[in-house]
Amino acid sequence: MNKLVTTMVAILFVALTYAQTPNWGFDQSHSNVRFAVSHMVISEVEGNFSDFEGTVTSMKPDFSDAAIFFSILVSSIDTDDENRDEHLRGEDFFKVEEFPTITFQSTSMKKIKENKYEVTGDLKMLGVTKEVSFNAKYGGTIKDPWGNTKAGFKITGAIDRTDWGLKYNSKMDTGGVMIGEDVDIVCNFELIKVQ
Repeated sequence: MNKLVTTMVAILFVALTYAQTPNWGFDQSHSNVRFAVSHMVISEVEGNFSDFEGTVTSMKPDFSDAAIFFSILVSSIDTDDENRDEHLRGEDFFKVEEFPTITFQSTSMKKIKENKYEVTGDLKMLGVTKEVSFNAKYGGTIKDPWGNTKAGFKITGAIDRTDWGLKYNSKMDTGGVMIGEDVDIVCNFELIKVQ
């Protein structure tokens, strides 16, 4: 009997702890996911993903214990050129029919100093999962005019696209390659508290 009571108390404790954990969603209208890749060595092409969602949970008000899950709908890629976007969605690049999403699941949120963090986690793309780390700048938490609690972050970093099998390229007669392998990433996220 004592074992049953102990088990029930443990389950209740876990349930109450989870219920009290603040959950946050992403305010898409005030957030963005942007990237830039070098083109012919001399310039850069920029783009963004317009359709994404995710959740953040954190018991600490400074988000130093945050757990993050984020998912991008790859077909929402936009580089201001529809022909190029269709090429990116196809077999040479993202193969969206087979791999419709890019996901990120954090494994740690390390506070470096004041409002600076290092976010580490698993980035899955094209069926390949690799550990990555990004810089995060915490902008603060406020109440908006409608009573919603909001928090802001700017995420920056870079990945080598070939690590996930994005190897399409062509060499130029003048040397170098047409498309850079390093992808610079800049995301601005406005979180909204949902619990």
